[in-house]
Amino acid sequence: MGCGGPPEHLPPLQPGMESLSSSLKKKATEQHYRAEVMIAGEQLRLRLHDGKLIKDRRYHLRTYPNCFVAKELTDWLIDHKEAPDRETGIRLMQKLMDHYIIHHVCDEHSDYKDAKLLYRFRKDDGTFPLTKDVKVFLRGQSLYEKLVSVEESFLKVREENSVKYQRTFLGCEMIDWLVQEGEAENRKEAVELGRVLLEHGIIQHVSNRHHFFDSDLLYQFWINFRRRRRLTELLNENSSRALSESPDSPFCLRKLNPEPGNTSFLSVQTNKEIKIVSAVRRSSITSLAGNSNPYFSTTPTLVFPPVAECNPKSVLKRPVTNEELLSPGAPYLKKTLTIVGDAVGWGFVVRGGRPCHIQAVDPGGPAAAAGMKVCQFVFSVNGMYVLHLDYQTISSLIMTGPRTLVMEVMEAIE
Repeated sequence: MGCGGPPEHLPPLQPGMESLSSSLKKKATEQHYRAEVMIAGEQLRLRLHDGKLIKDRRYHLRTYPNCFVAKELTDWLIDHKEAPDRETGIRLMQKLMDHYIIHHVCDEHSDYKDAKLLYRFRKDDGTFPLTKDVKVFLRGQSLYEKLVSVEESFLKVREENSVKYQRTFLGCEMIDWLVQEGEAENRKEAVELGRVLLEHGIIQHVSNRHHFFDSDLLYQFWINFRRRRRLTELLNENSSRALSESPDSPFCLRKLNPEPGNTSFLSVQTNKEIKIVSAVRRSSITSLAGNSNPYFSTTPTLVFPPVAECNPKSVLKRPVTNEELLSPGAPYLKKTLTIVGDAVGWGFVVRGGRPCHIQAVDPGGPAAAAGMKVCQFVFSVNGMYVLHLDYQTISSLIMTGPRTLVMEVMEAIE
């Protein structure tokens, strides 16, 4: 491994600089959690705008723009499976209040009350505090979106000590790119920027041992800006690292609560059996900075904690090989699907490999509307032949692609 630039950009790590102190790790974890709260709050704000819960409301001859009724929102959280009960819903909204995401329209209540009171997102009235920490977060978000949007991005899946990490980069690679793109005037300034991003929990050394250096050390974006958050994650303040490494891909089934009703959508299989699955879908999230360029989506991760991983039984009745799919006269029909992501995402789950198949489809999502069905095989993604790839690689292709997804699928002729 190596990077461009003058040879002096690979200084030996000095004693005392190799390992991160426990205090710095703690600070980065706290900042990471604050960032997760901001992202979850912004995703919720956009969903509430889409659902018309946020609107101008009149009370005592005065109109309050862009606000919501607390009691109605608690109902909405329960109806949309974002909170199992009213008590949890109140705790979630209090988290947003504590982090200056929402507030009472007249600031007469410092607590979130489950009543007919009006609250508002601070971003909707211009009172969201643009602190130094928030500016660092926004800078990190901007860099991330810029990196994942370019062709031949150096953010890649890499392996270290037999563990695969998603969205990784070498320290010197990042330095090269920051200077080349004018994000930093020189390598010293680029290193300082990288260190600030690490101290704010946006990037990290893959094993969380080193600070940021202009070297061949391997780092990754710790914050997955494109992942769809579940609000209940905000209650796990002491598990920030576990959250960022959760199976957050829309191509990954997650085991949450097995009770009926605790599901993101239902997967209807060909035999009409209903399986409860949970999957997050790509989110169209406006940047907290106010611009509309970043398109938030989920980002697949290859490091899944066992407690959250779920490997459901394949919907395929039997294994199918590529040779069988492509053989002359095979009973399969190729279809082209154009899927435009909505405010929540595409709404499907991919599993398997060589070939991959559609494991689940959200009946109310864009994929279903485009004609996607379970048991279809993925032939190409945005013009790229993918029958020989596994689902992690295909998910990465989709995540880094445009909002409008063009897929060729092969479907059995009945």
